[in-house]
Amino acid sequence: MTSDQRRLGIVVGGGPAPGINSAISAATIEARKSGIGVLGILDGFEHLIAGRTDMVRPLDIADVSRIHSQGGSILRTSRENPTRGERLEKVTGALSRLGVTHLMTIGGDDTSFAAMSVSRHANGAIRVAHVPKTIDNDLPLPYGMPTFGYESARHVGTELVLTMMEDSRTTNRWFVVAVMGRKAGHLALGIGKSAGATLTIIPEEFAPPRITLDDVCLVIEGAIVKRRLTGQHYGLVVVAEGVGERIDPEELKEYAGVEVSYDPYGHVTLADIPLASLIKQRIQKRFAERGDPIRLTETSLGYTLRCTDPIPFDIDYTRTLGHGAVRFLLDEDEDPRLRNGGFICLDGNNLSVLPFDELVDPETGRTRVRLVDVHSQYYQVARDYMIRLDREDLEDADLRNRLAEAAKLSPEDFERTFAPLRDLAAVA
Repeated sequence: MTSDQRRLGIVVGGGPAPGINSAISAATIEARKSGIGVLGILDGFEHLIAGRTDMVRPLDIADVSRIHSQGGSILRTSRENPTRGERLEKVTGALSRLGVTHLMTIGGDDTSFAAMSVSRHANGAIRVAHVPKTIDNDLPLPYGMPTFGYESARHVGTELVLTMMEDSRTTNRWFVVAVMGRKAGHLALGIGKSAGATLTIIPEEFAPPRITLDDVCLVIEGAIVKRRLTGQHYGLVVVAEGVGERIDPEELKEYAGVEVSYDPYGHVTLADIPLASLIKQRIQKRFAERGDPIRLTETSLGYTLRCTDPIPFDIDYTRTLGHGAVRFLLDEDEDPRLRNGGFICLDGNNLSVLPFDELVDPETGRTRVRLVDVHSQYYQVARDYMIRLDREDLEDADLRNRLAEAAKLSPEDFERTFAPLRDLAAVA
């Protein structure tokens, strides 16, 4: 196939992440230098699944040469799912009419699943490369590499949390900060650890597959009480929003103002669950019931992080990924394992491509999710610097009595209240 017969399409799916424009820029420049036409497809798969071919924009070097430092996406994005029903047929048909022979997708686990599905359905007619993107950092990249966007989001999130921690100390109150992360707690943990938050709670730390709101509040309540022993009546708790996905949706529906909805990929829409607010209200009620009012302020970090300008790490990273995606797509000597395309990854200073098929979870048939390893030294260091009520605290009689006094409970009631913590923790 000659250069003038080949055309690269670029699709962005899922939530925004810093570095998207840099990846678009790098891919466009490399493709145009190789004599390949480039089409930016607007709004993810939204219009392709309707069979539309008008929602595109040609891209040339002049269009993208200076966008690499900008947040957001010049092509916009959406969460529309092209894998259901007859949508794949419409997507591949629309791409064919547009003359797209190579497709670069930018997105997280859902978009990578869509990319794999499009590649399989096209059956070799469209070669697909996926550039993994998400501030959640939950894609199974090798060599400990983060997903692009994560480092920029962590950087900005850490600065915001540091400011709130100073507010907490200055006003002598507690803050509860919910941080994005659907299934994995990487971003919450990265921000909490970097900022030195009093406590960070992630879904992976809980042993039971289902937990309750009271379970989450109990962990926070224990930290508040334990911190009082040092004379400090303030602090900040970072909570990964994925904790909300571990709570039974039926329980969430019982709280006023909470409507549980699902996105096009079948996930609970966590943005609609006011997790920080629910935690605040519940903890204040628990303390008030024993005549111990407490000052709490809640906020959420998510939309404030997704479209920030990328830091140099993510600009550097995505320029390599975008360039590498095009080189892979144009390489005629392909590995048979990569017939359906793959993830473009960085291995040290060199690029590698992971076959889609090797990234599929055999139980779900979808892209695997990388969770925080709560048995790793990385997590243990983070946990060692948190204020937490641990099993040892409950087993030391003298300390337990002092904690009970700080909680305004009898030793017996204190033991009864906090004993469930022993069964909640996935790690000692």
